[in-house]
Amino acid sequence: MDDFNDERDGYRETIQMGITAIRSFRPGLTYGEGSKEERIAQLRSELMRADAVVVGAGAGLSTAAGLTYSGERFKHYFSDFEKRFGIQDMYSGGFYPFPDDETRWAWWARHIYYNRYIDAPKPVYHQLLSLLCDKDYFVITTNVDHQFQRAGIDKSRLFYTQGDYGLFQSVDGRNRRTYDNEEWVMRAMEAQGFVRDSNGVFQIPQNGVGMRVPTHLLPSCPDDGSGVTMNLRADDSFVEDEGWHRASAAYAAFLDEHAGLHTLFLEIGVGANTPVIIKYPFWAMAAENPKATYACLNYGEAFCPKHIEAQSICLEGDAGALLASIT
Repeated sequence: MDDFNDERDGYRETIQMGITAIRSFRPGLTYGEGSKEERIAQLRSELMRADAVVVGAGAGLSTAAGLTYSGERFKHYFSDFEKRFGIQDMYSGGFYPFPDDETRWAWWARHIYYNRYIDAPKPVYHQLLSLLCDKDYFVITTNVDHQFQRAGIDKSRLFYTQGDYGLFQSVDGRNRRTYDNEEWVMRAMEAQGFVRDSNGVFQIPQNGVGMRVPTHLLPSCPDDGSGVTMNLRADDSFVEDEGWHRASAAYAAFLDEHAGLHTLFLEIGVGANTPVIIKYPFWAMAAENPKATYACLNYGEAFCPKHIEAQSICLEGDAGALLASIT
């Protein structure tokens, strides 16, 4: 952290802002007013008129794009792991105590590849970016699947707060760097027996695939030879590298630059697991700026505090369908 002490930390600054603000809000939540059609028209108008748009994206956006962690998609790519270990979905599989490192890294190679190195099945991210293409915007996301970049977002306008499936970090906590894992993932997929189709995407051949990677393919830190782990925020061992701090500072700078302007805080697919990162700060910043609008697109959880009801648009439903209706 010493290397970044002179930079703004938009991540922690906005979290603290949100926690402080909601303590002073009037009690109660609301689902908003007006028909769904009226709210869609209102959001379309806000997107046209806003001086700036701050997008806050959660797991619901990737789910709407088809990057589901359970069901048919899981069974297609991980049926062998389900049969042998009883794993029911990709999320829980990331915590499973596999019997050896060769099996564990076979799992992670697949997990990373199918959630990071291929395009989402549905064009939801492209739909969103088409709405932002002529706007001054910034995106903060808790997603780690790289889909914003794959859809063509300007990386300087993106803050990925919780890590990236495409990065490893050393298990040595003194090493505060991250490492690109694409080359290793591709080799590990080939080692399991996956075969590329005509589009260059790895598929399962008729004779199936293996569930282990060779010992010589176990990943290690290129700097010191130590073991590696995923660069995903799970505890205080998570490495906030130079790119992370640069993005956090850019987020703070964008908010400062547009303070007091007509800003749309557009929250999409953010659930209740980590509301302090996006939801609470968005509520706080909308409450602080009378020119701002808070919009929430969410499947089953589209609400806002009564404190900012007059400035809010709550739309319940699939994010992809809602974005398509706004286009």
